Amino acid sequence: MARLFSRKALAVTVAVVGLTLAGGGIAAAQPTESNGAQPVAQQSQQPPLTPESTRKAREALKQDAGTLATTVSFAVVASNGTLARGQDAVSVIKYGAGQYEVIFNRVVSRGAYVATIGEASDCCVPGGGEVAVAPRLSTPNAVFVQTRNYNGTASDRPFHLYVAG
Repeated sequence: MARLFSRKALAVTVAVVGLTLAGGGIAAAQPTESNGAQPVAQQSQQPPLTPESTRKAREALKQDAGTLATTVSFAVVASNGTLARGQDAVSVIKYGAGQYEVIFNRVVSRGAYVATIGEASDCCVPGGGEVAVAPRLSTPNAVFVQTRNYNGTASDRPFHLYVAG
């Protein structure tokens, strides 16, 4: 009977050690603030509309030709918020670090948006970064763009924006 007890004790010990090691690995995989995880609430908020933004958006809609052939628009924007070139893009408003509003002369709120980090000139490949796009709140002819550096911190980055629909 003593021999049977020692086998059970050995089996229980091995099981406890195995579970402890497996549990430690799971705990180590959880994100922490120090490894680059960003609070979601800070990343997903747009700045409030300004009177200038509202005025520019209304003026741009007056320029809309209203044809169905115009379903593709784009904007190439420098990191300082300057509109380098585009189709149907009228202006850009820079709100803060990495926050841009691109205004078009047509309604784009029901379209699809794609953006990428990209230089406004034809000379260089930009450094790494991230870009996110969303319809601009209360402005049917504008897109909100947020750019970040490779660490996920909001920063001014040049970008190319494509709008379809």
